[in-house]
Amino acid sequence: MGSELARGFVAPYTDSLLGRLKRQGAVALGRTTTPEFGMATVTESRIAGITRNPWDLDRTPGGSSGGSCAMVAARAVPIATATDAGGSIRSPAAHCGLVGLKPSRGRISQMPFRADPLVGLSVSFVVTRSVRDCALALDVCQGREPGDPYGMEVTAGSFTHSMRTPMARLRVAFAEAPWSGDRVSPEMLRGLHKTIGVLEARGHTVEQAMPKFDYSGFSSAILDVWCCNIVHSIDALAKKFGRQPSCDNLQSSILAYYRRGKKLTLDGLMNALGVIDNTNRIVGQFFQNYDLFVTPTCLSTAPRIGELNCDPAGEVDAERWDRSMNRIDAFMAVFNASGHPAISVPVHSTDQGLPAGIQIVARFAEEERLIQAALLLEEELPWKDRYPACSVRD
Repeated sequence: MGSELARGFVAPYTDSLLGRLKRQGAVALGRTTTPEFGMATVTESRIAGITRNPWDLDRTPGGSSGGSCAMVAARAVPIATATDAGGSIRSPAAHCGLVGLKPSRGRISQMPFRADPLVGLSVSFVVTRSVRDCALALDVCQGREPGDPYGMEVTAGSFTHSMRTPMARLRVAFAEAPWSGDRVSPEMLRGLHKTIGVLEARGHTVEQAMPKFDYSGFSSAILDVWCCNIVHSIDALAKKFGRQPSCDNLQSSILAYYRRGKKLTLDGLMNALGVIDNTNRIVGQFFQNYDLFVTPTCLSTAPRIGELNCDPAGEVDAERWDRSMNRIDAFMAVFNASGHPAISVPVHSTDQGLPAGIQIVARFAEEERLIQAALLLEEELPWKDRYPACSVRD
């Protein structure tokens, strides 16, 4: 968990995702790194130090699945498990030049730990280098487990087969600027417009549009949910190990989340869930008019090491730190709330040779359209022959 508080913890079970992979012959080689409790967009912690990006060792691979993405990008392994509660698959996949799919809520079982982690915000899957491997993993890993509250049934046919199915003419929306109002770098926009150009050339209807909602209120509601979850996790670990949560075993940012969560009331949490529900209705209505929604995955390339500090000295303001840490990922968390499937693919390489991803979002449970769109981009804007500065072939 990237935390001194959890030092010595050994999972008492194998979760559904890893279990399904292993039953199909996958070999688990070891654990990778993550920021403390997965709560940062850089993978740095007291317990594991700094994880670096294989494309540029002076940069972060992102987070929270930064260790997994670094290993796959460096070609040490072809696939690694990852989780996404606000962009933690898609963001590091974009920084590391990978295919990163966040499946629809319920597509991948979360059992047996929690049937509905982070009130449905968090999903588990994998990161890969190719669309083919992503589709194959989805075939292997999808499906319900006993006790799943709303897990969907296995899709008829297969996602691998959908790669050979002609892609229907679609109506596609795209956005150049996030709801936060933050600036998107020109390199990210270049990747976006290359993508739009490919889709238009294939006959898809493309127009600029995005769902309209109160991003500030939504972000505050998401933060409330994350803070409540942090309290639950930290208190459980503290009880298990007989440790007192403090600056001795928690980074200052996580301690700020914990203290904020302790002040939240049940009424406050229910209000936050109401804000999320309202946002979800707006996003769902948007997809009544569009088949796909395309954005830059991140607002800029991977930050340099030290640019974002997970453990600043002194008292940390949770809201201010959260805004600065997650600003780069402003296009993503809304689809964790709504449950829509979203994929990041590395369509562009900057003048400095760094990966730049674009995000494609589809209607709920329509991962096959994401696979088809991602495959089209992989063929038209190929990335398989790009190698990072640091890889196993070196």
